[in-house]
Amino acid sequence: MSNTPHISRRRFLQYSALSAAAASPLALHNQLSLAADLNNGHPLAPKPSHFPAKAKHLIIFFMTGGMSHVDTFDHKPRLNKDHDKKHHSKKIKGTQYKFKQYGKSGQFVSDLFPNVAQTIDDFCFIHSLHNDSAGHSKATLAMHTGSISVPMPSIGAWVGYGLGTLNQNLPPFVVFAKLEPYTAHQTWAADFLPAYYRGLRITPPNPIPYLKNPVTSISRRELERIMLRDINNQHLKLRPGDLNLKSRIANFDTAYGLMKQAPEAFTDANESDETLALYGTKRGDRKSFGYQCLAARKLVERGVRVVQLFDVGSNNNWDNHTDMNQHRRLAANVDKPLAGLITDLKQRGLFDETLIVGCTEFGRTPWQDLTPKGRGHHARAFTCFLAGGGVKAGTSYGQSDELGNSIQKDPVHIHDFHATILHLLGLNHEKLTYHYGGRNFRLTDVSGKVIHPIIA
Repeated sequence: MSNTPHISRRRFLQYSALSAAAASPLALHNQLSLAADLNNGHPLAPKPSHFPAKAKHLIIFFMTGGMSHVDTFDHKPRLNKDHDKKHHSKKIKGTQYKFKQYGKSGQFVSDLFPNVAQTIDDFCFIHSLHNDSAGHSKATLAMHTGSISVPMPSIGAWVGYGLGTLNQNLPPFVVFAKLEPYTAHQTWAADFLPAYYRGLRITPPNPIPYLKNPVTSISRRELERIMLRDINNQHLKLRPGDLNLKSRIANFDTAYGLMKQAPEAFTDANESDETLALYGTKRGDRKSFGYQCLAARKLVERGVRVVQLFDVGSNNNWDNHTDMNQHRRLAANVDKPLAGLITDLKQRGLFDETLIVGCTEFGRTPWQDLTPKGRGHHARAFTCFLAGGGVKAGTSYGQSDELGNSIQKDPVHIHDFHATILHLLGLNHEKLTYHYGGRNFRLTDVSGKVIHPIIA
C-alpha cells in the first residue's frame, strides 16, 4: 500500500493557487481570489472592485488639531488688508506667513511648506470642505468614520473590507501613530466589520512588539503553527457563524506572515542615502515622521492596501488658539517627508496607483481667538488635498470667501470627500455596505456624491 496521501482535485487547485500567490503576492490577483473562494479561503484575499480603479493603495496624512487653511494653502490677501478690523464681534487676524505661486499650475502655498511647494503640480486642493462639528473628538471621528456620534468603522477598515489585501502576510490597514490622536483607536477601528479589517497601530521606535520568534527551530515552529491552525479550524467548524473566531484565526495567520515580512518592511538597510535624504531621515532612525513616511512607501510597495499617518497626538498639535507661530514647527515636521514620499513614489512607478490624502478635522478662524496671535476652530470651510491615484493634478476645487470664513463655491461635505476617495479606489460608496443590526451601513451614511471634476 502506498503511503502517499490522496489529494483531491479541489485540494490540489487550492494549494496550487496559494503557492503561486506566495511566490508573487502583488501580481496574482486571480490566484488569490480563487484560493479565497475554494473551501472558504483567506478572508483578506483580493476582491474585485465595483469598476476599474484609478488607485490600488491609499495613504492618509492626518494633521491632528486643526491645521489653518488660511495660513497654508488657501491664500486670502484680505486678511492682512483688514487685520485688526472688527468682523461682527471678532477682530480679523492677518497671516504672518508669506504666500507665493508655484509650479505651472500657479497654486498658492505659504512659506510653511517650501518642499511641498516644489511638488505642487502633483496636488489637487479642495478649498470648500466642511464638517458637522467644531469639536476635536467629533470632527476627528467624522473625518475617519463619517459619523460625529455613533462609533463606526474607519475608512481604512471599509477599504480593506471592500478590496481585501494584496499581501496576506501583512495587514490590509496599517496606522502610524506615535501618540494617540483624539478618539484614539476609534479612528482606525473596524467596529461591526470583522476584526481583521481593523488598523494595526505602529508606535515607533519599536514598530511591532514581540515580532522575533523565540523558537529557533524552523521545523518546530512550523509544527506548532500547523497544530494551532488545525485546532482552531476544528473549533471553528463547531461554530460556523462566529465571525470573531474567524477573525482571530485570520489575525494569527497575518501575525505569522508579519514575522517573515515586517522586519524587511521596517528597516532602512536596503535604502540608499539619497532616498533617506528625500524624507529628511537618517540611517537607523526609527522615530521621526520622515522614517514613518519611508516605512509607508515600503508597506505600499509590499501590497498593504491602506496606510495612515498621524503626525502628532491630542496635545501640542495644530490647535493653536494662542500662538499661530506654532504652525511653523508642525509644518516643518510634515513638509519634507510628504514631498519626499511623492518624489519617491514617482521614481518607483507607484505614484499613479497610490492615492495620497492630506486632511485635518477642521480649519481655523480668520479672526483672533484666545490671544491676538491665535485662531479658533473653524469647521464651516477648510482645505484638504489629494495627490496621485487618478487625481487631476495641479488643480483646485471649491472656493471660500475673501476671509476664508464661509464657502462661496462648490461645497464639499465629508461624505462627498469619502465618496470620492472610495471612487478612486474603484468602490461605489452606495454599494459598499455591511448588514448589521437589521440595516445596511456604509461609510457615507445616506448621502455623499463623488466630486467628478477632480478625477483625471
